[in-house]
Amino acid sequence: MSVATPPRRDPAWLGRVFWIGAGLVLLWPMLLATEFRPWLLFSAESRGPTWHFLSSFIPPAVGSEFLWLVARETWRTVAIATAGITLALVIALPATLMSARALSISALSGRMAPLPAALRQGLRWVLVLLRSIPELVWALIFVRVVGLGPTAGVLAIALTYGGMLGKVYGDILDSGETVATRNLLANGSGRLQAFAYGLLPQNAAELTSYTVYRWECAIRSSVVLGFVGAGGLGQQLDNSTKMFAGGEVATMLLVFVALVALADQTSAWLRRVLN
Repeated sequence: MSVATPPRRDPAWLGRVFWIGAGLVLLWPMLLATEFRPWLLFSAESRGPTWHFLSSFIPPAVGSEFLWLVARETWRTVAIATAGITLALVIALPATLMSARALSISALSGRMAPLPAALRQGLRWVLVLLRSIPELVWALIFVRVVGLGPTAGVLAIALTYGGMLGKVYGDILDSGETVATRNLLANGSGRLQAFAYGLLPQNAAELTSYTVYRWECAIRSSVVLGFVGAGGLGQQLDNSTKMFAGGEVATMLLVFVALVALADQTSAWLRRVLN
């Protein structure tokens, strides 16, 4: 019995070369439109100031007064992110319960009734509106409404992340197994009961993992929002950057990396507990 010899070349190489070339052709005008010129980073005018600033990162600032300031602003950053996510859940959870098709009583017979379908679509449009406006834009608006400080950051995270959480929660619930939920609803159960006993047990790990991931993102966002006056570690980082205090910037960046690593470990621990 003869054994077929493998081809000397990949039979799909021509298609791969074509699509890579097509991608580069489409990417090129986008790079031109954005004036993408990375070689400017290595020009003579950029190398000197860049090296001078980066060299000031060593050693990091470790003065007791500065470390106390960093600790206080770090705690404020975590508080902004946590409060923002909590308010986002207040927005997302009711919106999810009312917009998820898996929890629709009128959809048990097949097609959803017109009025519930319109209300569900309206809620989804509200969630689209909330998440389509970046938290930085919300923060700029709220800084002018409530003034400088953490309140603007909390409200900005709450609105944007409320839209994100509500959308993803609904997708998770609708994409899972819904037989038990439909049976509960068909036998007179309410939406909360059907959610608690039908959908939540099988989706708890995924919902929790995504929520903790969004909390990690909220920590990063709260640092960025500090640059527009929303308080926290970002505002202090902005001040140190403007003063070219590289040692202080290095210390705060290390603290920021530690915060993200802590959030990642928390997410992994929760997944292990719930699985």
